[in-house]
Amino acid sequence: MQWYHYFSGFWAGMFLANFVPHFTKGISGDAFPTPFANPPGKGLSSPFLNVVWALFNLAAGYLLFRAGKISADNSLSVIVFFAGIAVISLLMSVRFADKMKN
Repeated sequence: MQWYHYFSGFWAGMFLANFVPHFTKGISGDAFPTPFANPPGKGLSSPFLNVVWALFNLAAGYLLFRAGKISADNSLSVIVFFAGIAVISLLMSVRFADKMKN
């Protein structure tokens, strides 16, 4: 595999992990920060916008997953994919820890 397959796999993990909170908040009818909020990433966006953003993340993650050629036959590709999931998950846990505080 080429370096860009791993790069795509890493970003696939990030986009697919980012899908989860936006989708769950959106379909639950809860507002949640998105890049389109005011201020971006801090203000709350509507549930509808969160579902749209989630679906974008899902589509981008899927395309990157395919481009990254993630396969159980290639352990490094799976590790890099899960590293992308871990990185965005940890960053989001810190970033959104105080989203409800004024």
